Amino acid sequence: ALEVLVEMKKQGIPFNRETYLLAFAVCYKLGNLESCKISAKLLEEAQLKGVSLPLRAFYFAVASALKQDDIAQAQFYCSQIRKTENNLYSNLKVLVQLRSGLLEEVIKTLEAVMDVDTPPFVKKIEFSEQVLAIAREKMEKYPDFSDKLRDIYKKLQASGRITTYTLEDMLFQIPHSKKTPAKLLNKKQLGYRAAKLLRSNLLL
Repeated sequence: ALEVLVEMKKQGIPFNRETYLLAFAVCYKLGNLESCKISAKLLEEAQLKGVSLPLRAFYFAVASALKQDDIAQAQFYCSQIRKTENNLYSNLKVLVQLRSGLLEEVIKTLEAVMDVDTPPFVKKIEFSEQVLAIAREKMEKYPDFSDKLRDIYKKLQASGRITTYTLEDMLFQIPHSKKTPAKLLNKKQLGYRAAKLLRSNLLL
């Protein structure tokens, strides 16, 4: 995937929505500072060209920034996401709030989801057990927040709003109607040679 993207850049082939999505997914999987910079550059490039990026591209960008502990960048990406009623956004929002030290906002976010009266035919927002475990760890030093989170956890569990999917599982859970090469990325190992090519070419 990396080699294809690099070759497209070399030949001046414009990226479309799906290509950008794949590029953001690749950068996320690389998980280093250079790939995070590439994500920022690609986002800027797409916006300058008026390309309407898929929501998942922003999710990958947020997750990439969080990997590098770049909270300001993660917050910036989150602020550009308009469709917020979904699992990925909700879980990423909680992670960004946790990393920002906004524990009270985390509680409010979780409570807000529980307060929504979701019709039976509408899929409920679900939180990852992984994300909630991180929240529990962050709040254990603060009894008030810890107690509130414990109560919220029980209610989320009782209402079927907790999933065993990790954040990465959610990121690569491509809808059946939108099969893309990105789905295959978590099954592959990204080679050093390909990573070097991406870094040297996309950062030009």
